[in-house]
Amino acid sequence: MITMSSVPVTESCGHVLVEFDCLDPLLAALRLDSGRLKCTCLAVSRKWLALGTSAGGLHLIQREGWKQRLILTHKEGSITQVACCPHDEDFVAVATSQGLVVVWELQLERRGRPERVCVSWEHRGQAVTALCWDNVALRVFVGDAGGKVSFVRAGSSKLGKGAGFVIFPVQTITTVDSRVVQLGYMDGRLLVSSLSRCYLCDTEREKFWRVGNKERDGEFGACFFPQGRGLMGGQSPLLYCARPGSRIWEASFNGEVLSTHQFKQLLACPPVPIISNRYALLSMPLCLCLLPYHVFAGVPVPDHIQQFGDLDDSICRCEPQYSPAQRGPQSMAFPRLLYLSDQNLLTWTDSAIYIFVPQSGQVLLWSEIKDVMEIVVFRSELFCLHGDGHLSHLLLLPVERCAERLLRRENWVLAATVCCMFQHAITPCRVRKSLPIDRLENLRSQLNSSTHQDLISQLEEVISKLEPLDSASSSRRSSISSHESFNVLDCGIYRIISRRGSQSDEETSSLISQSMLEEERLKEFTFVQEDEPMEQDPPSERTEPDRPDLGLHFHLPLPFRPKPPRATLQAVRDSVSSFVKKTTEKINTLQMSSDLWPRPDQREGGLSEAVVSTAVFSEEVNAELNAERHSADIDLQELREATERAISQVQDPTVLFKPACLGDVLREWLLVLERVLGTVLPQSEDGRPPGVENLSGEGCEDEQEEQAAEGMAMQLNQEAQDESRLGPGGGEEGPPVESMAFLEPVRVWSPQPLPSDLQADLYQLASLSLDLGCFRGNSTWETGKEGETGGVCSFLHRYFFLLDPEHVRYACLVQYKDQPAVHTTYMAGLRELSQTSPVVEVIERGDLLKSLRSLREMQPWTAPPLLAHLHRLYEKHGELALRSFTQFYPTILPSDIMALAQKRHFLAYLDNLIQSRAEEQRLSFLGSLLQPECLRQDWLELALSHDAPPKADTLTADGQPRWCSHLFSWGYGRLLSLLIHLPADLESKKKMAETCRTFGYWSGYLSLCCQLQRRSEAFSTICRLDDLALLEGPNGVSPETLEEWKLLLQLSQHRDHAPDPASNGNALPNGSWDWSSQVSPENLMLRLARVIGPDRALATLQDCGIRVELRPHSALVCELLRIAERRQRALIQTMLERCDRFLWSQQA
Repeated sequence: MITMSSVPVTESCGHVLVEFDCLDPLLAALRLDSGRLKCTCLAVSRKWLALGTSAGGLHLIQREGWKQRLILTHKEGSITQVACCPHDEDFVAVATSQGLVVVWELQLERRGRPERVCVSWEHRGQAVTALCWDNVALRVFVGDAGGKVSFVRAGSSKLGKGAGFVIFPVQTITTVDSRVVQLGYMDGRLLVSSLSRCYLCDTEREKFWRVGNKERDGEFGACFFPQGRGLMGGQSPLLYCARPGSRIWEASFNGEVLSTHQFKQLLACPPVPIISNRYALLSMPLCLCLLPYHVFAGVPVPDHIQQFGDLDDSICRCEPQYSPAQRGPQSMAFPRLLYLSDQNLLTWTDSAIYIFVPQSGQVLLWSEIKDVMEIVVFRSELFCLHGDGHLSHLLLLPVERCAERLLRRENWVLAATVCCMFQHAITPCRVRKSLPIDRLENLRSQLNSSTHQDLISQLEEVISKLEPLDSASSSRRSSISSHESFNVLDCGIYRIISRRGSQSDEETSSLISQSMLEEERLKEFTFVQEDEPMEQDPPSERTEPDRPDLGLHFHLPLPFRPKPPRATLQAVRDSVSSFVKKTTEKINTLQMSSDLWPRPDQREGGLSEAVVSTAVFSEEVNAELNAERHSADIDLQELREATERAISQVQDPTVLFKPACLGDVLREWLLVLERVLGTVLPQSEDGRPPGVENLSGEGCEDEQEEQAAEGMAMQLNQEAQDESRLGPGGGEEGPPVESMAFLEPVRVWSPQPLPSDLQADLYQLASLSLDLGCFRGNSTWETGKEGETGGVCSFLHRYFFLLDPEHVRYACLVQYKDQPAVHTTYMAGLRELSQTSPVVEVIERGDLLKSLRSLREMQPWTAPPLLAHLHRLYEKHGELALRSFTQFYPTILPSDIMALAQKRHFLAYLDNLIQSRAEEQRLSFLGSLLQPECLRQDWLELALSHDAPPKADTLTADGQPRWCSHLFSWGYGRLLSLLIHLPADLESKKKMAETCRTFGYWSGYLSLCCQLQRRSEAFSTICRLDDLALLEGPNGVSPETLEEWKLLLQLSQHRDHAPDPASNGNALPNGSWDWSSQVSPENLMLRLARVIGPDRALATLQDCGIRVELRPHSALVCELLRIAERRQRALIQTMLERCDRFLWSQQA
């Protein structure tokens, strides 16, 4: 007995996916259900279902009756892609695993044999990943795994033999950056979706566009979306491109992104079950498994099989199961996008099918299905290919149509289950035409009361909720009778006579009246806005707090409509425009008309005195302002004269070539500059020039703004002190700077407007003063113990607006590189200059990837603003951000990063920058970065002092190498190796060798000893390290003469024969040690024997006064070497004799 209980589906779901036909018998007839032969791809059209196989065959199945009509064979590999021509059913395109593309003409109408009308080997050796037909011409577009896109033009025998004589059948269109995922074509435009981008191509004009600017990584589909129905007729198609995180771009036909649809949260709804007509073949006798085939083929079922059960729907079926539990948000990649039936968009993953309504941004439904590899669609039909090779044929139907078709097929149990599960779609009165009440009652009577009791009770409950068909018409009649009069004609048609002022009239003109109401509301809102400035309510009666909003903000009390008509939208737009225009005119009228201001009451005493005092006060203020303007003009004239005098003196060669005289001229000019522009004016404390208006509408004299500015200045001062104390990169290496107590922030705007000619002269003199450092000896600039450093920083704080940021950057890197406080001040000025950039907001959110993407979109870059943004990123993310700064080279140089970051972080950046180049280019690239040459030694010491083993593990107490200490790993070993192998002068090499010895970097020390021809020191170091591997290999120091071998033998005799475990960290470096590789006289003799022979090696050992007792293994090696030497001599003798005989024979 089977009990069923259907949980009702939510009311938002009105469609289902249904499987009426099972295609398993078809696959069995084609022998495609075996393990040896499987279906690999499929395509569908109005007439055909094309199935490609792993054996290279293409089966063409006629959809009417599911009959096989043709099988096309290919010897070039298995079928990987197939596509049917949408406008001519006689053509089909096929791609094989070897990269062959074939276009077949079936010639069924003329009863001819199928013919290969075009063959393309353009994609030989590449996997063809996409095929797409032209929707007008006989063209097939092909995309492969290498990114190549081409088209194949098919010649037709219908047009005659010479029709395709002058055309090029195969042409390459383009090659994109990665594998082609999906192709689409419509109205002359080709859509190419690769792993990283979507491209739009005009195939006629050969123009290309990128759809959007953001890249992606993975399989994401794209498709055209026609808009040719209903109100949308005549519009250009849209594009939909999949994005990461369950997002889809909507773009215009020209590739411009219009909006982004986010389906991640919408997919948190439960899945809708697939309504399937398959039998459950589990847990039943073997003979019952034959039932589906008999039912499908229409063959009578034998009696011995019927004894297991009746042939009605009581046999165990796979009933749809629905779980109302909410799912979590789904973030996924949509590998393909397909246009489905009526303005729907279909995509899928290996475990589910998703159907969207993109025009409204809603999810129509999503259903779970197992192991989906590929889906093709025709109108509302879906054909799914699964991983095990079987097919599913699904239809997208409204729920009422699904139930009706199940009833026509007399599938009673499944029809009742659908009616109970989708009650909200069955009960409305509009469904009674397709599902009358008597038909549902008949359905109830067809169910077996013994096996489907629960289902019958649920169906009775649904029938009790059904709305009758005449409920809608009766309500409509009552509405008509109450509001309108009517006459009934002989034919039964109601002739409506409208009454004046009736409800129907109001409904007919609802659009116009609604627009008029909106305009009236806007007018009322204008009056409220106009009256508010005149009211003076006490603060306690205010309902909203004051908001420092910029500009005019208003809220329109309009009713919400999901999809307003265009006429209404245009009316609202016109109303808003007229509202803004009228408001502006009224405000101007209020400002210009004195009659609108509140008149004083003449009855109040003392009012005339107040008016007189106000007038006198205003005259005093005007007098003070005029005096200040006059004083400013005099100061500006004095600055102009001092500037012209300084420029004329600087151009004098007697002054220009005498640094002392030039410095005196500039200091004299600096005094005038400080007196005129050095004082911080009250109106410029916000960092803006006086001529710039404050958009907030509040004066600069407010106490809160003054306190905020003072607090910001103190904060900048504290940051400058901290950064200068920490050194150039935030480390603890820099000298303390105690004279950086600047109370004002860096001024990036001039405190008063300057004429352009004067400003250009000021730029030149300010840059020259910075280059010469004319600040020592002047009490105005020396602000502490660090006189020159404090003077430069004070100058930068006050006159940053007179300096070119790129020029200051160069000065900081070259002239003031040892003064970190100068670079700190420079960075503060850059950050102030770039504060208004939109990238700053992205960086403040803390997302490193989005910040880097925003910086890449700023190209072309200029170094100063980019440096300010990188400084912000480094402050937020540290070393992680610094490692990604390599992408901004060469705009940002390593010297910039060295001044910006901590030294250990700079090493990580430098190592990443060098490793980003090819192996053969790294050495020359590193050499180009060493400008000036002194950086070589600095970087070497940095790499040796960070992420390195302790000196106690590599050096003994007397500074000699510890045993096997060269095996310790160095974090920046690759960088060290490149620095050591770079060409350099002799003194630099000697200094580098001494540095490597001081830090115990023995691999680099041995290499430098070879370059400096200090081979004896290298052999001594190898003996102390006690590793024979250092004598071999490309980087080994191998003895070249017999004297070097003797020296090495003598040094090995005096080495320590056993390591001191306590002195080596109580452990062997990097694991166990091979004792056979010790630098001992016996091991050296064996290596010498391989070079000069065992007898001479033993003689050399005796000459050195070394007596060694050979072990059995060593003695055996020597004996083998003697045998090999004798055979080699005999072979050489034989070859010489043959050569001699040959020469004599030639002479004779």
